[in-house]
Amino acid sequence: QVQLVESGGGSVQAGGSLRLSCSASRVTDSTYCMGWLRQAPGEERDGVAFIDTDGSTTYADSVKGRFTISKDNARNTLYLQMNSLKPEDTAMYYCAALTVSRWYKCRFSRLLFGVRGQGTQVTVSS
Repeated sequence: QVQLVESGGGSVQAGGSLRLSCSASRVTDSTYCMGWLRQAPGEERDGVAFIDTDGSTTYADSVKGRFTISKDNARNTLYLQMNSLKPEDTAMYYCAALTVSRWYKCRFSRLLFGVRGQGTQVTVSS
């Protein structure tokens, strides 16, 4: 069973940076895409970024140019570097993993229903 554990959240002022980490177990690089979701209070959970089995990355428009997703396969760890943080980035951030294949591609809409960790809170003050 896939297990995901996030860390690295916290409180920062607008313009600051944070790096989230996700330690993954039982995730096979060739069959899982991995990414980050977030959910602000009173809002739906949304996709932030994901990295596919071929290493390609996809970002939500709201974070393009500010966030960078990466993966260390040797450490089985997923990262999200968040720069130029804004108050609207305040949310609970979740690491997620989704089984994909040649016929079932990674999409934010599908990643929302993948395996998730418990989340880590990010709070950005103005």
